[in-house]
Amino acid sequence: MKNILLLFLLLTIGTVNSQEINWMTMNEAIAAQKKTPKKIFMDVYTTWCGPCKMLDKNTFSDKEVIEYVNKNYYAVKFNAEGTEKVDYQDFVYTNPNYDPARKGRNSQHLFAHAMKVTAYPTVVFFRENGDLIQAVPGYRTPPQLEIFLKMIYSDDYLEIITAEAWEEYQKNFKPTF
Repeated sequence: MKNILLLFLLLTIGTVNSQEINWMTMNEAIAAQKKTPKKIFMDVYTTWCGPCKMLDKNTFSDKEVIEYVNKNYYAVKFNAEGTEKVDYQDFVYTNPNYDPARKGRNSQHLFAHAMKVTAYPTVVFFRENGDLIQAVPGYRTPPQLEIFLKMIYSDDYLEIITAEAWEEYQKNFKPTF
């Protein structure tokens, strides 16, 4: 009986720890939006970026971040120096200058350039119809990311049109992550 209970506990812990964000490609997210409209949350990263790896390890592994993102967004993982073809708003974005022999930094993907991504990591938000909302550069802890996740999801960002309004929103925001 003890062994069965121990096995059950180990399996339960393994299941909890293996929970992760349901990442998809941008093309998959756009197709999903057509069936069930939902905002898109995109992680723009590169393979050589240390803070990108920290975001995966410390933030995207957080149980509350995982649950919130999976429930409220289509989550996209996008390599800003990769070779994925992105069919977005009647244009196919590629990375024509990508060099497979190159180690470390590579050419920036045209989709990352179109979103005006200049730093890694950057998280990018899109409306339910696929229109770009905002790119937010930099590493974020779960509580630091929470304000953006909830502000965008609730459409509160539409009311924040001045620096003072943003300061007030931050001051009044009550994090729960």
